Amino acid sequence: MLPPLVHILLPAAIAFLVGMAITPLVTHYLYKFKAWKKRPGKIAYDGETAHEFNRLHNLNEVRAPRMGGIVIWGSVLLTIFGLAGLAQLFPVFESINFLSRNQTWLPFATLLAGAFVGLIDDLMVIRENGEGLRLRHRITIVIVLSSFIGWWFWEKLAITAVNIPHSGPLEIGWLIIPLFVLVSLALYASGVIDGIDGLSGGVFGSIFASYTIIAFSQNQIDLAAFTACVVGGLLAFLWFNIPPARFYMSDTGTMGLTLTIGTVAFMTDHLGGGVGISVLPLIGGLLVITVLSDVAQVISKKFFGRKLLRIAPLHHHFEAIGWPGQKVVMRYWVLSIVLAFAGVIFALSALPVR
Repeated sequence: MLPPLVHILLPAAIAFLVGMAITPLVTHYLYKFKAWKKRPGKIAYDGETAHEFNRLHNLNEVRAPRMGGIVIWGSVLLTIFGLAGLAQLFPVFESINFLSRNQTWLPFATLLAGAFVGLIDDLMVIRENGEGLRLRHRITIVIVLSSFIGWWFWEKLAITAVNIPHSGPLEIGWLIIPLFVLVSLALYASGVIDGIDGLSGGVFGSIFASYTIIAFSQNQIDLAAFTACVVGGLLAFLWFNIPPARFYMSDTGTMGLTLTIGTVAFMTDHLGGGVGISVLPLIGGLLVITVLSDVAQVISKKFFGRKLLRIAPLHHHFEAIGWPGQKVVMRYWVLSIVLAFAGVIFALSALPVR
């Protein structure tokens, strides 16, 4: 029997190596089929042309292919099924298999479902004159997926409460379903953090690493192995995504990852005897800021007739006022590590009263 730490760290190391191994093949086909936007330019949420964004990023949009997120979920998929298959063929390897019904299947299925929908959107974007799925269609899909997952938490896992830090559980019954939908929508909206080379990979890596520690502290070892495996895939992606990026994560990465973060947060809450939901705004603080900056920009333009930021979300505003992209990325990485560290400490110290 492997020690728990080895059980967690081994999948991360394997996923990293698998990701590094498959990247040349992924890159070859992305460039072969010219998997990038054929026309640069972005439309803001209010339907107007995003002139400032286009000034800064027009060339980047057609410089490198999309769908780099394949490296992330592809390495996770190959690692999970590879270790599970090895355990089936040779029972002596059962101790390295972390594919379990009660801890792994739900977040893994969420990752693949979100990645598949994002992949369809990416394939539509890279067509000649392609625009991708309409925003309302993507939101509808997120609502449908998250409603099913929320129902699974309520009906199959009997989750009807949210743990409150330094207090007991708050019983909300079936409202766990709309709560999960709202969290998923907010997280999906934060996917726009994938806007500068290297930014999203570092931020998502910190978040999943945090929940690895939290799941481990709750003795959810298979769940911790899964999140660590995602970290391994993210690090492999990040290796090739630092400036100048070989490819962009795009929707096939961000949709799967953001929806999975929500699932993991709920699994490390009442189900795991922790406060995974309460610490999500802290651990994912940069995702929160990203969404709020977009919302504030839209409200300011709609009701006050002026922009609050040069460009929304906030990381592009920093670019617009003269910060080099690398400076924005490195400072976001620093903040994401600090927030992750603070969130883990809070999660470990704010367990509910039993």
